[in-house]
Amino acid sequence: MARDIIIIECTEAVAEGKPVSRYITTRNKKSLNTPGRLEKKKYNPNLKRHTLHRETK
Repeated sequence: MARDIIIIECTEAVAEGKPVSRYITTRNKKSLNTPGRLEKKKYNPNLKRHTLHRETK
């Protein structure tokens, strides 16, 4: 398989100093559409709203 397992973490909770939410997902290793870090809008239960989550390294 040509897929990586990655962890995405909430960026808004880090800025506010609140507990972060993390999700585990996969992405295509050879995809030319996402050369940088993956970003998705996901639900953060600590902030009770949808926020931007970015791939961690």
